[in-house]
Amino acid sequence: MGKYILARSAGFCFGVERSIQMAHSALAEGPCFCLGELIHNRDAVAELENAGLRTILGPAELPEGERVVIRAHGIGEGVYKELEDRSAKLIDATCPLVRRIHHIVEKASGEGRQVVVIGDRDHPEIRGVCGWCRGAVVLPDADSFEKWFEKNVENGEKPISVVFQTTQIRANHVQIENFLKKRCTKAEIFDTICSATSERQSEAIRLAELCGAMVVIGGAHSANSLHLAELCRERCDKVQFVPDAAAVDTAALKDVALIGITAGASVPSRIIKEVVNKMCDEMKITETTAEEAVTPAAEESAPVEAAPAAEEVAVKPDSEKSFDEMLEDSIRTIYNGDTVSGYVVSITPTEVTVDLGTKHSGYIPTTEFTDDGAVKVEDVVHVGDKIEACVVRVNDVEGTVMLSKKRLDSIKSWADVENAQADGTVVEGKVTEENKGGVVVNVHGIRVFVPASQTGLPREAAMTELVGQTVRLKITEVNRGRKRVVGSIRAVANRERKERAEKIWNEIEVGKHFEGVVKSMTSYGAFVDIGGIDGMVHVSEISWKRISKPADVLNIGDKIDVYVIGFDKENHKISLGHRSPDENPWKVFTDTYSVGDVAKVKIVKLMPFGAFAEVLPGTDGLIHISQIANRRIGQPSEVLSVGDVVDAKITNIDNEKQKISLSIRALSEPAPAPRPEAEEAAEAAQEPQEDALVFSVNADGVTSGEALAEE
Repeated sequence: MGKYILARSAGFCFGVERSIQMAHSALAEGPCFCLGELIHNRDAVAELENAGLRTILGPAELPEGERVVIRAHGIGEGVYKELEDRSAKLIDATCPLVRRIHHIVEKASGEGRQVVVIGDRDHPEIRGVCGWCRGAVVLPDADSFEKWFEKNVENGEKPISVVFQTTQIRANHVQIENFLKKRCTKAEIFDTICSATSERQSEAIRLAELCGAMVVIGGAHSANSLHLAELCRERCDKVQFVPDAAAVDTAALKDVALIGITAGASVPSRIIKEVVNKMCDEMKITETTAEEAVTPAAEESAPVEAAPAAEEVAVKPDSEKSFDEMLEDSIRTIYNGDTVSGYVVSITPTEVTVDLGTKHSGYIPTTEFTDDGAVKVEDVVHVGDKIEACVVRVNDVEGTVMLSKKRLDSIKSWADVENAQADGTVVEGKVTEENKGGVVVNVHGIRVFVPASQTGLPREAAMTELVGQTVRLKITEVNRGRKRVVGSIRAVANRERKERAEKIWNEIEVGKHFEGVVKSMTSYGAFVDIGGIDGMVHVSEISWKRISKPADVLNIGDKIDVYVIGFDKENHKISLGHRSPDENPWKVFTDTYSVGDVAKVKIVKLMPFGAFAEVLPGTDGLIHISQIANRRIGQPSEVLSVGDVVDAKITNIDNEKQKISLSIRALSEPAPAPRPEAEEAAEAAQEPQEDALVFSVNADGVTSGEALAEE
């Protein structure tokens, strides 16, 4: 059974990791642009594009005032000015090491020195560097530099400044430095090769000398990956340079006893894992280390030229290892993307340190715990708390493990969202923005798009009404690959409305009160939602006062108290009332007055047979013409006018017909002596019918003269 060794330095470097983190932070606030591909890995770029990072080729493609991420490779000074002219909001993810080169060449050019850049002239990093100086010479390697120098630098006296692409091979720097020491006294040579690149290259060389085959993972347009493959081919006959797991030819590796695996600085840990998993599954190989691989059997099978390298990596047997060395070995079982847990041991303004139980310390940026600058990180996390996080980067050189809590939370949130779709579970989130054709809801950090038709709002309503609100929704579509999630607020609202309606129909009874919302109005009544069902309040049941239409009293959206007058379950119809029985004008009157009481009344209408007077709001009584004065008058207007307020005695109350009889004359005459009943009956029989003291109150508590005259 064969074995493989995975380089500890494989995968994302500091600059690449930093740029990806900055891009994700920018995308958390919404879609934005990137000037060129953020890093040299198509899968990582595609993942970011699915999250909303749109790649553009130049400033001219950027809409005015939009946010733009500057790629890790950096850009020239002129490009910055073009972006400023477009009022762009810059998110500068340029690698700090690349930024240092910009400062070096800018200063050298300003001093009139000739800038020489060793690197790939077509690489975006080199194009950016050249944008910070004038007339830079770009050469691919040390041999090309020597030829250029012999031809163009007279007597070796012209001042030159040499910088290197961050992914350059260390041997080029050494060769040029030795050459210039002998030929030029005024030359400047700067070591701008990334230390992580040097470490990765050195490890790749050792593995290539030790192993019978090498698998180098990286993109064909990635300079550092190409250099790794080049270095490996110089020392190993079997080298496969692949972009991903699909390109690995396991059949060509089946007879190799020991295989080395490394990856360029732009390769995500996910792709490295996929390559390793494919090789393990198809070739049945197992992992080992360089230390374990250096055995007598391995030395015999290894090429002769590999012997020196074997001596370099040889280590003491396990029995001779110190405790610290064994701890260091244990950290190698942690890979990028793994989930780990530990305890918080310290908190600073910039990071939270986590003890993972190994020699290496884990750290999490404080921005992972709160985005609110007013909230102190000490209020969110405390020393001694147990933290679970995702491994972003293992750095054996610095003895640290970079962790991300947000990334792990995002992974869990995606799982929750997918489960919610599968189970039909209702989730809750906050509406963060109005988007084209709908709104965006934040559900545990996941952006969920809700189309306008699924918001539950009327067609004419503005969707901005939902922004800032917490809503309940159903997940209808999840595509993790495209970072696309679609939901429906309307589906949840309809389901909950149906459930409430069923509950109301099961519990409904005449006289039961509900708090309802006025949904619409017609000339004859108002439709009120009582929590899933619409009932109708007739105009006559809206107010005790006489109104011509519901809009005289109500507005759409008003919350009102209603009670059930009648219902039809079969046809799903409900009649509602809004008038409170306690406010019935007749009830108020009878609770306040009795026959014989004197009331202060207001004359509201004059008729030939008498005057109508308001006793209480909504309750009128009749003062017959014979009861206005203690003399005979021809018209009520001879004594009274509309608006007069006079005292009147209540002489009769008819509860059945809700009629009130009043008399002013009774207050100015002495009470008559009692007479025999037979005499009173004879007098009543002789009195004309139109002089009868009668008064009629309609259903609204108001009597009209015409109605009384007809009686």
